Amino acid sequence: MDALQVREATGFDYAAKTKQRLADGSEIDVMHACGHDAHVIWLLGMAKAMVALKPAWSGTLVVYAQPAEEPGTGAQSMVDDGLWQRGFPKPDYAFGAHVVPGPTGLVASAAGVRMAGVDQLDITFHGVGGHGSTPELTLDPVVMAAQAVLAYQTIISRNLDPQQPAVLTVGAIEAGRDNNVIPASAVLKLNLRWFSHEVRELLLRRIDEVNRGIAIAAGVPDDKLPTRLMKGSAGAVVNDAELMSRVTPVLRQLLGEQNVISDFPSAMGSEDFAEAFKGMNVPYAYQFIGVAPPAVFAKARAEGKTFPYGLHNPDFFVDLAAIPVGARVNTATALSVLAKSAGPAQ
Repeated sequence: MDALQVREATGFDYAAKTKQRLADGSEIDVMHACGHDAHVIWLLGMAKAMVALKPAWSGTLVVYAQPAEEPGTGAQSMVDDGLWQRGFPKPDYAFGAHVVPGPTGLVASAAGVRMAGVDQLDITFHGVGGHGSTPELTLDPVVMAAQAVLAYQTIISRNLDPQQPAVLTVGAIEAGRDNNVIPASAVLKLNLRWFSHEVRELLLRRIDEVNRGIAIAAGVPDDKLPTRLMKGSAGAVVNDAELMSRVTPVLRQLLGEQNVISDFPSAMGSEDFAEAFKGMNVPYAYQFIGVAPPAVFAKARAEGKTFPYGLHNPDFFVDLAAIPVGARVNTATALSVLAKSAGPAQ
């Protein structure tokens, strides 16, 4: 589920080597650089354990793997596909978990805002293409796009309250193919992170204004002004306090007090799983499970690094010892509300 366009550099015997063929026929390197392969295994392990433990719990457990978390479209696509019209039961609680390159055996579990909201959007600058030797006969969208990349950063530094965290990343620039041809269009692929909808609206408004201003300054007519395509969005992840008060003690009992962290800052990373329950008032709990070998993590910290490797990085890997840990954490989380000793729940 949800591999990324990254060439794996771990050197493992089981490292990803197969290329993925895209719809246009081109091939790219792919790897599970964000742990979604581990998530699926954890899910299956939890399902198997819950079947074996059925005498110890009551209620209804629905286990599903959501696609397309990376672009932030998976949960909404399931809803659009009729998730709630196909007999899928409305949950009383929802649970999710994600890898983090912390030490194996450690889990971060806390109430409140845990992850930022996200938007994926494409900005297209429209111009007039032509020969590279006669730029005066063109309206160069590459120059406009380059100006926009730098101008966007002033939105963060000059338009937002410095105490309101936000991120604006241009992850890709697509324009032209030949050295001596000025293309007719250029596309910027943007990623936004935010915690409040007011900040989100400001980011989007200023992006539009920057785009329009650059295009007008370049002489672009009204019928060729830049366009914005919204591709995926998800709100901030906010763990329910009452539910977490049931989940976290169970995890401490499972892993030990020292291995469950509840005091950690919110992450600018994002997660769209809760979009499946948007507007339904479903309490949810979302945990982060360590997948780095403890010795590797300790070495990195001794060197002054926060983590030994990052997500979406060619060196990312999941410690195989973390596989049973994740399955046990997911199982214990479900049992925190379904175990007969936990009281009525489903």
